[in-house]
Amino acid sequence: MSIIPPSGSLVRFDNPTLITSQNDKDRKGAGSNKQTAALDQQMMDVSGGGTGSPRVPKKQAAMKDLSLEEILDKILPPKITKDPNNADLLYCQRISSTPATRLDVINLQEQLDMRLQQRQARETGICPVRRELFSQCFDELIRQVAINCAERGLLLLRVRDELQMTLRAYQTLYESSVAFGMRKALMAEQGKSELERKLVQLEEDKRDLERQLKETKSNAEATEKKLNEQRQVEERKHMEEINFLKKTNQQLKAQLEGLIAPKK
Repeated sequence: MSIIPPSGSLVRFDNPTLITSQNDKDRKGAGSNKQTAALDQQMMDVSGGGTGSPRVPKKQAAMKDLSLEEILDKILPPKITKDPNNADLLYCQRISSTPATRLDVINLQEQLDMRLQQRQARETGICPVRRELFSQCFDELIRQVAINCAERGLLLLRVRDELQMTLRAYQTLYESSVAFGMRKALMAEQGKSELERKLVQLEEDKRDLERQLKETKSNAEATEKKLNEQRQVEERKHMEEINFLKKTNQQLKAQLEGLIAPKK
């Protein structure tokens, strides 16, 4: 049998065993599905997951029908892997059913601290590495408790599933809020670009209007200067005409007085 490398998990597993070849597994798939469905129904009765509220004797009977390996398989499903040298061979690696001692718990704590340090998990904030290692540690604790008391192990399994469901809900909410924030940021960026284009257009319009105003002022000043010159010319002509008429009037007046005056 080929040696399958260990997964490096904090959960204690037994050595992998050859279960069947790939072709045999395909032929026996229907029968195993029926056994799995029956086992799922028994686990629902044990954990109280059914639609009704079964009586205590029914739970005890269902628990009595389940072996320790079946309960552990439902808590932590076995790993099915292929032989790297022969793809038709399948190996099953189940979690260990060996009871844990006080020394095992101490070793688990030391292994957890060592893995956190080796994988450089962050002590605060969101850290997928720290979450993975603590999840493995919790699964190992569930395994140890389930071996001594299956009911307590199943209850801890429900607590774990509830925590994971709550965490996934928070993660979905966080991803939705991030997506919403990104959409708002993109909308704000698009609005900013539109406002910048409008600002550029308004600045161009302002420059055009300023140029038109300057040209209009220049034309007005030139027109006013021309009008002032024309007015001055006309006033000068008018004064010359007045002076000429006054002079002519004086001459005519003098001639008329000379004609009217009696001769001596």
